[in-house]
Amino acid sequence: MANLATSMLLCLSLSMSYYLQAFHAMAHEWPGGGSTRFYDFKVQTLRVTKLCNTKEIVTINRMFPGPVIYAQEDDRIIVKVTNVTPYNATIHWHGVRQKLSCWFDGPSYITQCPIQAGQTFTYEFTLVKQKGTFFWHAHVSWLRATAHGAIVVYPKTGIPYPFKQPYEEHIVILGEYWLRDVVQLERQVLASGGAAPPADAFTINGHPGPNYNCSRNDVYRIEVVPGKTYLLRLINAGLNMENFFAIAYHNLTVVEVDAEYTKSFTTDSVMLGPGQTMNVLVTADQPIGKYSMAMGPYMSAQNVSFQNISAIAYFQYLGAAPNCLSLPAKLPRFNDSLAVMTVMDGLRSLNPVDVPKEIDASLFVTVGLNINKCQSKTPQWNCQGTNNGTFAASMNNISFVNPTVSVLEAYYKKIGGNFTEDFPDSPLKFYDFVNGAPNNAPNNTQATSGTRTKVLEYGSRVQVIFQDTGTVTTENHPIHLHGYSFYVVGYGTGNFNPQTADFNLIDPPYMNTIGVPVGGWAAIQFVADNPGVWFMHCHLDIHQSWGLGAVLIVENGKGELETLPHPPADLPRC
Repeated sequence: MANLATSMLLCLSLSMSYYLQAFHAMAHEWPGGGSTRFYDFKVQTLRVTKLCNTKEIVTINRMFPGPVIYAQEDDRIIVKVTNVTPYNATIHWHGVRQKLSCWFDGPSYITQCPIQAGQTFTYEFTLVKQKGTFFWHAHVSWLRATAHGAIVVYPKTGIPYPFKQPYEEHIVILGEYWLRDVVQLERQVLASGGAAPPADAFTINGHPGPNYNCSRNDVYRIEVVPGKTYLLRLINAGLNMENFFAIAYHNLTVVEVDAEYTKSFTTDSVMLGPGQTMNVLVTADQPIGKYSMAMGPYMSAQNVSFQNISAIAYFQYLGAAPNCLSLPAKLPRFNDSLAVMTVMDGLRSLNPVDVPKEIDASLFVTVGLNINKCQSKTPQWNCQGTNNGTFAASMNNISFVNPTVSVLEAYYKKIGGNFTEDFPDSPLKFYDFVNGAPNNAPNNTQATSGTRTKVLEYGSRVQVIFQDTGTVTTENHPIHLHGYSFYVVGYGTGNFNPQTADFNLIDPPYMNTIGVPVGGWAAIQFVADNPGVWFMHCHLDIHQSWGLGAVLIVENGKGELETLPHPPADLPRC
């Protein structure tokens, strides 16, 4: 505290006249409800200079991060997307449940073919009973690295937040930056059979911060008024890393996760996997100064190289001397899974919820990595995985393969030969999943491959147990389900045991992306009441590229508003 006090004295330069000139940036006024909001997205390249290098990146409207979509609960959103790059593109509206609008969900080869160079596609969907922090991102190759942005959905007019109105709100997007072209990088990694290289930098709202080369002034900052409380809308748009986030000497009060309110709880750091969003309140209750906001790695896997330099932004008090040193934030150790579980333990829905009392469809799904045997005649170039094999990833030991026509189009138009309906409800064999036997390396670590789907009857009450495996290494996997949010009714370490598993059926958090704990399991429940084709996959892009995903097909119901509409006229063709 002595060091803190000394630093504060150095930074304190607040005069009365300066304070009177302090700005009060008004929070965005809530737009009117039930409106239709139009946005024009152009997929364009942008020349940027970062980390001492200049390169072209793929963006929306030449903005990095991309434009924010502002809306209100129950608004209709129409986004015209025109692709003026040489790359294929689609946009996924992450966390939006796409009620009866599956055609506009966005994952390439799942609900649509990509928007090719020079083509246009218009997305239309309604934010039915949804509010909070979401985000949009490209869902082709690894373009999400630079093509992403926030979606902020306010409550209906006159309905306050279930917490004290903050003085200001700020969007904070955590990302990863590569000096190499990410589309070429994905191709090269898959061709090599080996692991993906770590990102060249972490970024906060596109800025690496002073820890990286040539980045002393490439820093994001929030100017704050002493004594005021701020709402930070945290979004992890990164590709292949999960991340801790903390602000030096300031507590974070979690009030929302994945665009659903939670009971508030306070912590000194949080962890977000790619695809997760979290709203936190921060009060500027420390001495006037410049405090670091830090983003660092959470790496739960073994023997994986990763970026270990933190991205830094500034939480800067009005009145702090411009050149004062920033106080460092303390992040958990890179493999501190206890810190992750501690935050997960604190997540509870704001109010009691109605979880299914009975289950109609029960799935037990293993998630993990595989090593396939080398099939190449040039193994030195194409078999750079463990034991001279090639890396793969799987659910129930099946690596998902993208079809050549979107699964949704093939399903709707009954085009045969593109997918099968035999994704298994459980793995072929049950064994000690976490400790690897009997298929741990160097034994048989093969995965089968295919475009397999699981068909669910409309209205069925579904439970999925995700089980991490140690076939190659145990690891925390952020699993995202399109088209739904789900109750996380349980999670734990080790192999799932129904006799000892502790479920929360009172106030479980309602999420769309769940970190399956390293060497552990997570249980989710939802009602299959949204017809369509929905991707369920790991949100670490390298794992998705390796095949860690599956598709759920929810059949039409018999009642009104229970049938998937026909495809839009401008649906892209493969």
